[in-house]
Order: sequence, then structure tokens, then C-alpha cells
Amino acid sequence: MPAADVSSFFDAVDSFFSSLAAVHWGSLLIGLICFGIYLTLRSRAYFHALRAAYPIEHIQWRRIWGAYIAAYGFNNVVPARGGDVMKLFLVKTSVPNSTFSAIGSSFFVEAVYDASIGIPVLLFAFTQGVFPKPPDFAALDAFDLSFFASHARFTLFLITALAVLGLVGFALLSRRVVAFWARVRQGLTILFDRRRYLREVWLVQFAGWLFRFAAFWNLLEAFGIGGSVRNVLLVLGVNAVASIVPFTPGGAGVQQAFLVKVFAGAASGATVAAYSVGQQIAIATFSLALGFVALVAIFHFTSFRAVIEAGREARQAEAATS
Repeated sequence: MPAADVSSFFDAVDSFFSSLAAVHWGSLLIGLICFGIYLTLRSRAYFHALRAAYPIEHIQWRRIWGAYIAAYGFNNVVPARGGDVMKLFLVKTSVPNSTFSAIGSSFFVEAVYDASIGIPVLLFAFTQGVFPKPPDFAALDAFDLSFFASHARFTLFLITALAVLGLVGFALLSRRVVAFWARVRQGLTILFDRRRYLREVWLVQFAGWLFRFAAFWNLLEAFGIGGSVRNVLLVLGVNAVASIVPFTPGGAGVQQAFLVKVFAGAASGATVAAYSVGQQIAIATFSLALGFVALVAIFHFTSFRAVIEAGREARQAEAATS
């Protein structure tokens, strides 16, 4: 990562700790509670997707909640969405007679809602005059995003290479393709029942999104930026962009760079810098602590590393028998 990007990030961290006395702790607490409810409702929607995929199996929601929370917390401290690997294993062990391919494909069910709400939010953000346009991404102090934006040929090559590797892998596994796709379809079962999907997944996720909206509103208030519909939608737009390039824990670099740019005129530079990392630190600390409690209390693992190792062994065992 370039020295300028590192310096910018740590300057923002310094601003955050220097501004702790000015934080509105009541708003911060309410924001984190709302964020916890948001994650809980997301886990409930995902639980419904799993019940549709495995209608005759007994699935405990508390285990799905625990897997969801633990994975989210881990994603906030490791890059490249490493928590999703943990989630895959924990959910697989929580659903009797399930397979990794079916559980993995079930993750896509959530993405349908995310796209349906994320695209309008991004369109709104780009019309506000403060949100960086894609051609300007290269100038931001976020290495992961600026690198790909300023190296268009390499980015195109990487996307093409990944597509080719996917096709090669598909060809090599052709003998198992029929069974594999049957399992993939199983994980997506609820999408083929539109009414049930709308009732049990989309609307539940939307309820969760409203709590996420409330969470960001209160966090904006807590750090002195000011809560408003426009400001919250801008934050949600930043989160949508950060989720596309998850090369840093929780998309930290992208979020920090975008938030500083977006709210440059909303408050003093120190206040905006403090908010740009303060929100991420608060959510990461809260979700990591909650996730670790879920990991120990529900799954009886005492470390995130133990879960990763157990998951790797389980995937190898399934591959050997399939």
C-alpha cells in the first residue's frame, strides 16, 4: 500500500482518538443496537432460505444466527471476506445432510436483495454531486480501489483470467457437473417461489435494512456529522462500493477515502476524518465481540482459527467422498 494511503488512514485514526471526548455516546450505543438488530434480521431471512432448501431437516435459528454474526465479525478484521469461509462451515454443520455446494449457493439469495436496494442507492449517491464518479476512483487515497481504477488493462486481464479459470475448472469437473448443479439449485430453492421469497426473505431483509438505516443515522449523529436521509443514503452508497472490492477488512480503506470525500463540506476536516474511521472501528469492535461470543457459546470454538481449520478439514473430507 502506498505510503500516502497509509498516512491518510492513520491520520484519520488519530483524529478519531483525539475526538473521543466529543462523541455522543448515547447515539453511538443506539446505533450499535440498531446494527445488531439489522444483522439479526438478516440472519432470519437467511434461515428462511435454508429452510426452503432443506424442508425436512430440523434447523435451529440460533445456530444460523451464530454463524452469521461470527462471519460478519471476522470479515471486519480479515481481508477478502475470509469470514464467508467460516460461515460456510458453521452453517453446513448446522444443517443436517447438507452439502458445501448447496450452502455456498444459498449465499446468493441474500445478494438478490442487496442488488435490488443497492443499485437505486448508488444511483441516488451519484446524483448528489459529492460522490466520486468511477473515473475519479484512481485519485482516491484507497489503494485497493485506486489501483484497479488506474490500471484498467490489468483489471480487464484479471477479470478475463478468472473467467477462463472458471471455464477450465468447469470442464475438469464435467463428470460431477450434473450433481454439482443440482446442489447449487437446491441452495437457491426459495428464489423459485416468488411469493415465499418476497414474504420470508425480501421483506425481512428490508426490515433489517431499515434498522441499518437507523444505525447509520445515529452514528452520523454520534460523530458530529449530522443524521439525515441524504447523509445516510450516501453512507449506504459508500458501503455498496466497498463491498465490491473487499481487499481490506470490511472495505476499510475504500470506506475511509470515500467518506472523507463525500462529507468534506458537512463538517470540519478533523470531524469528518474522525467519523470516517470511527464508524468502522465501532462496528468492527461491536460485531467482532458479538461474533466471538456466538462462536464460543453456540459452537464451542475458542478461536476463529480453530473454525477455519475445522472447515478446511470438513471440505477435504466431503471432496474425498464425492
